Amino acid sequence: MSITALALALISATPVAQVAGSMLADAPELAVQPLAAGRAEQALATLEQSSAADPHDAAVLINLGIAYAYTGDEAKARAAFQAAMACHEAVDLDTADGNVMDSRRLARKALAMLARGEFRVDAARSAQLTRRD
Repeated sequence: MSITALALALISATPVAQVAGSMLADAPELAVQPLAAGRAEQALATLEQSSAADPHDAAVLINLGIAYAYTGDEAKARAAFQAAMACHEAVDLDTADGNVMDSRRLARKALAMLARGEFRVDAARSAQLTRRD
């Protein structure tokens, strides 16, 4: 059975998975609202509980990895993204820009972003700054 999920793009183009067809509040186990609002530590408790209940939910694992990355725990973030890639079933994701990406590809993208330091608070903050010439 294939599950379709929606990946929202945050300001820094970070994908956050959400179950398709539901409102943000209807998928609390994915902690989309706290992640989108930049409250990664708040999201961690929900995501860790969701992951413990279903350790093979790729959408939860991707969001868990994002939350770990935003809180600075790159080792746990990497492990969560790798676990999402290793899930026995790839989850189809619809991105906010209308593209479709499977969970394994999205997890690989997240790992590359992690390696480039794109989840670090300073990197995300500097991407939002404007400068005068």
